[in-house]
Amino acid sequence: MELGIIVATRGVADVAVQNPQFKAELADIFARYQRGDWGDLCQEDWVHNDRAVITEERVLASYNTSAGKVWIITEWDRSVTTFLFPSEY
Repeated sequence: MELGIIVATRGVADVAVQNPQFKAELADIFARYQRGDWGDLCQEDWVHNDRAVITEERVLASYNTSAGKVWIITEWDRSVTTFLFPSEY
C-alpha cells in the first residue's frame, strides 16, 4: 500500500522526543501497519481495512502503547499517513 508522506501530530512527536520507549514502539507499530496488522480493532474493522487497501479507501489502525492508544491513518488518496492520539482527531 502506498503511504504518502509520513507525519505525526504535535502530541505524538512531543512524546516521542521525550520518551525513547515510545519512540521505539512507534517504529514497531509502523512495521506492523506496513504488514497489514491493523492492531487493536474488531474483526469488522480488520476486514474493512483489508478491503480499503485494494479499493483505495481510508485505512485506520489502532495500537496500544506505553503512552496510550495511537492511531495510524492513511488517507484514501494515499497522500499522507498520520500518527496521532485519538484525542487529537
